[in-house]
Amino acid sequence: MALQDILRSITERLEGSANVSTVYGEPIVAEGKTIIPVAKVRYGFGGGFGEGKGSEDEGQGGGGGGGVEVTPIGIIEITPEGTRYISFEDKKRLIRACFGLTLIAIFVVARWRRRSKRNL
Repeated sequence: MALQDILRSITERLEGSANVSTVYGEPIVAEGKTIIPVAKVRYGFGGGFGEGKGSEDEGQGGGGGGGVEVTPIGIIEITPEGTRYISFEDKKRLIRACFGLTLIAIFVVARWRRRSKRNL
């Protein structure tokens, strides 16, 4: 398969996944609420090239590739009272902050214990 055909195939597959349902998932209805998952979608694409002198028999060629990353970031909640967006990012920040504070507390306690043992 020629490099152009490979790149075309990859591009077509990436374009095929670039639609609204990739970002907004299928609605889920339960107990009078409708929940719509929301995701962040990232696409990456790279290609190659050839090198060499003379005819095609003497040269070399590279390849290419692409990828998609989908990360859940929240939900849209629709109820009879109204619609709201609930972000997962805030919860992630809180978890990271708690983890960081825990590490700092462990470090401080360990240091305090070492100093206490030295002073005995």
